[in-house]
Parts: sequence; C-alpha cells; structure tokens
Amino acid sequence: MFTNASSWRGLVLRLHFYAGLLVGPFLLVAVSTGILYVLTPQLEDWLYSEQLRVPPSAQQLPLSEQVRAAVAGSPGGELVAVRPAPEPGATTRVLFDEDGLGDSERRTVFVDPGTGELTGALVTYGTSGVLPLRTTIDQLHRNLLLGEPGRLYSELAASWLWVVALGGVALWVTRWRARRAAVRDLVRPQPGVTGRRRTLGRHGALGVWLLLGALFLSATGLTWSTYAGENVAALRAALGWENPVLETAVGGEHAGHGAAAADHGAGAGHVDPGAFDAVLGAARTAGIDAGRVEVALPTEAGAAWTVTEVGRGWPTQVDAVAVDAATGTVVDQVRFADYPLMAKLARWGIDAHMGVLFGWVNQLLLVAFGVGLIVLILLGYRMWWQRRPTGGWGGRPVPRGRLRGAGQPVVFAAVVAALVVGWFAPLFGISLLGFLVVDAVLGRRAHRGVAP
Repeated sequence: MFTNASSWRGLVLRLHFYAGLLVGPFLLVAVSTGILYVLTPQLEDWLYSEQLRVPPSAQQLPLSEQVRAAVAGSPGGELVAVRPAPEPGATTRVLFDEDGLGDSERRTVFVDPGTGELTGALVTYGTSGVLPLRTTIDQLHRNLLLGEPGRLYSELAASWLWVVALGGVALWVTRWRARRAAVRDLVRPQPGVTGRRRTLGRHGALGVWLLLGALFLSATGLTWSTYAGENVAALRAALGWENPVLETAVGGEHAGHGAAAADHGAGAGHVDPGAFDAVLGAARTAGIDAGRVEVALPTEAGAAWTVTEVGRGWPTQVDAVAVDAATGTVVDQVRFADYPLMAKLARWGIDAHMGVLFGWVNQLLLVAFGVGLIVLILLGYRMWWQRRPTGGWGGRPVPRGRLRGAGQPVVFAAVVAALVVGWFAPLFGISLLGFLVVDAVLGRRAHRGVAP
C-alpha cells in the first residue's frame, strides 16, 4: 500500500519519540494522581467513619424526622436533596446548597437514621457524593488544583495517550515481523540481549500488554475534557447517543401546588419534610429499588420532585422517576434499560475509569495498569538516555526527512489524519503543530551548524 515502508516506520518512530519525550511528564502526573484517586474509597471509609457509620438499628425514623433533625442542626443553606441510609449501620445524608461552595459541591449533614442524632457535616462533591479527601485528589488528577485552566494538562495527556500507544505497538509489531519471531515473542521481552535492546524489548512487550487499557482510558478521559469533550457531546447528540432526559414538568390543576410548598428557591424552612416519605414511597412503588437513591426537591416552582438511583457499581442502577408531590403520581420515568447502547457504554466506561463499576476488582485492575504505564514511560526515557552520544546529555532523535521520503499516499494520509484528529481533539492538534515548529527550528539550526 505504501511506497516506502521504512519511511513510514521512520515517520511513526519520530512522532512516537517526540510525543513520548514531551508528553510523558503529563502522563506520569495523570497516571500517578489517578492511582491515588482509585485507592481513596476504602481510605475515606476509615477516615470519615464517624460521619458514615453508626450502630445498626432495628427501627428507622421516618425520613421526614431525619430531615427535620438535619435542618434544625444545619448552620444554614438551602435544602436540596436527601440520600437515605442505603444499608443498616450507614447514615442518611441531607444535602444543602450554601454560598461559597463550588460547582457540584453540597454541604452534607449526616444523620443517624435510628436516633435522629447528627454525626457530622462535610462538603461532598458530584453525583457520587465523594468526601473531601477524594474531592481533593479528584481535582488534583483533573486540573492540578488550578481550576479550569489546569484541565488542559489532563486533556493533553488523554489526547496523546492513544496516539503514543498505537504508534508504539505498530513499531514493535514491525520489529517483531522483521525478526520472524514466534507469536509469544510479541508479548515478552527479547531474550538474550543487553543494554538498550533489552530496555527496548521490555518497553515494547509491556506496551502490547497495556494497549487496550491505554485506548480505554484515553477515550473515556476525553469524554469529560474541556474541548474534545464538547465535540464528543456534539457527536453523541448528532447520532442520538445521549442519555434520556427526565421530564419534571407537572401539568393539570395540581401544577405548582405540592411543588410550591417545596420550591427549591423557597429555602429549607418552607419545605414540608413529610413530603420526602411520600415521594420516596411513590418512587419505590414505581420500581426504584436500589439501596442508594437521591430524593431531590424541584428546581423550580411547578416542577416535580425527582428520585434517582445513584449506584455506579454492577449492575448499574441509574433509573430515575419524577413525582408530583401533590398527588404522589409518577409523571415521568427514565430506565437504564432504555438507554441507547452507546449511552450505556459511555456510562460503563466512565464508571470503570473511576474504578467503581466492579468494586475492588476494578480498583486493582486500574492500579496494576497505572503502575505498568509508569514503568513503560520510565523505560522509554531510559532508552532515550541510552541513545545519547558519548559525553552527551540526552538521547538522539530519529533522523529527519522521513515525511518527505514516505511517498505521496503516506503524506496525504498523515495530513488528513492529523487535521481530523486535531479538529476533534484541539489540544492534540495544537501540540502537534508545536512539535513540528520545534522540529523545523532545530532542523534549521542543525543545517546551519548551530549546536542545539
């Protein structure tokens, strides 16, 4: 297909070299913080056990009494939702909006469902309701605690991870084919070699083992990135792959009656806590049977309450219903079984990326992959160092001129692929352009005989 296979391989090798060298530090940070995040659930259970755990009680107070206790003991804020105790020995979470909290953050009051006593209050984050330790590590992984601008680092890492992984495996496969080695030699280091060739063998074989994981984490990481994430969302919308939306409008003569009493904007003192029991009961009757649910007040006057399953383990439980508090009628419902296939895959992919889909098994797999990826990157840097000229500081890059010698079909395919991927993942395109500019400048200096 290609007029010059060696030039094609040289082109991939040069891209792999530059990407691995310059993007490697971003990947190391992303992977290291990701490992920390995956390990936090058990640590949080221990660190916040005073708020999360209470002696199991044979009898539980009505949800309304638990809410009253939380409102009475809360320093202020607007009541927005309740998460009933999912199991004996767990506490109920009563969530409040407060001034000064960040996006998706809530002040959460923890209530003993057996006695109504408050066990503490913490700021929780997101649908998963993670606690302060995991929130901090999550933000460290997402944006280095720098806010929205810091998200560029993680998007850059996710944008290049799949490119580096596929390019590296392609190079390893061509090397394996040239050796006419057995199939087993594709997934194990080349025996009987030393020095840089031994490092290369370990790097290549490990890259094959980690390929699928790298592609998976790259794809799922891009789904909630800033710029590529917008394009992913637009693509899902265009192809009908979006999650179904729960309709909360309440029609008829009851519109606004029950909801007005619990208007999200009315403040906690205007909410009838007794409505929580009725709304949750209606949702249970409608088939919301998960242990972990959130009962949320209407977001505007005249709207329905919502009860949403928030379990992210397996099997996935994310069904939701909208309930008219005035009549106890379910006005709409969304079932995970009715999600489009791609929406289900996106849900599972994100949850697996976070390490919650399959519990501790998911955690172990992600930690093992993360450690393997760190070793892979360090082996790559070791190869770069081993290629350095005697007395030099760093490794030699692959010789220039590979694109010119690759032939028109390869050049055309490379340019088109770069434009398409660069449009979809803008940080990839911008950084690739940066690589080309740096390479051109270094080439020009070398041509003039100026030491880089």
